[in-house]
Amino acid sequence: MSTLAEPKKRIKEGFIGQRMIVLPPNIKRAITSNALIKDFYLTAIGYYPKAAYHDRERRNGSNEYILLYCIDGEGHVYLNGYEHNLKPNTFFIIPRNVAHRYKSSETNPWSIYWVHFSGPNAGLIYNRSLENNLPVVQPVPYDASRIKLYEQIYTVLEHSYHEKEMEIVNINLLHFISSLVYYKQTNPVDYDNDFVSNSIAYMKKHLSTKVEVEQLARQQGISASHYLRLFKQKTGTSPINYFNLLKIQTSCQYLYFTDRSIKEICADIGFDDPYYFSRLFSKLIGISPSKYRKTHKR
Repeated sequence: MSTLAEPKKRIKEGFIGQRMIVLPPNIKRAITSNALIKDFYLTAIGYYPKAAYHDRERRNGSNEYILLYCIDGEGHVYLNGYEHNLKPNTFFIIPRNVAHRYKSSETNPWSIYWVHFSGPNAGLIYNRSLENNLPVVQPVPYDASRIKLYEQIYTVLEHSYHEKEMEIVNINLLHFISSLVYYKQTNPVDYDNDFVSNSIAYMKKHLSTKVEVEQLARQQGISASHYLRLFKQKTGTSPINYFNLLKIQTSCQYLYFTDRSIKEICADIGFDDPYYFSRLFSKLIGISPSKYRKTHKR
């Protein structure tokens, strides 16, 4: 459990090598009237290297979201009665209007990139960083191109607050934060060694067969109920629905690239009943197999 009690030792932000830019109010007002970037925009940005005794508390929270991205050392975030520990190559997003405190380790001070961001879409991005609707520390491998993107954002801000500069800053900001929040989705191979990914790989190799949940669960050495829960958590649907979708996606390729009859295609993807296949195809794709072929075939 955490505490927001006054820390024993506190200094104002000011560290050797620190970098920090806070946008002036008139620039923020200009951004909110720019249709291109008004929905998601930066209000402050900084980098604190080896920030010994960095300790910040906001009893009433902030009216902006705060991203903390740790690349060295460690520190702690106290939020909603919980302590979250940041270590190298982890990040955390603090929600707006929630009391919080964050502090660097006294023995191993953190080096962090931080960003304050706002706008109507800011909450949507924040929600994508949650797990089970809760804020958590997320690990993400170090990527030099991410740091380069941050440097570009900072350099442009140092140069000018003109309209085009602010547009590219905030377009790049979305890219920067997305590289953290959506890392798992953009690098699925890094996360393929799990039950669900192994099961999906099996499905793709056996599209012409029929499978049952119990069979798939046994292959992964877990119970059917646990397997179902894991599969839906990762894909948003059941294993059988996912398997059928793979079959239908493959049938689209057959309809597009080959002259096989619908009956032959059914056999290729493990359906005995062409009528059931046609109904399922129409449900998932929106049109019948024959209409799909007529519309899309080369």
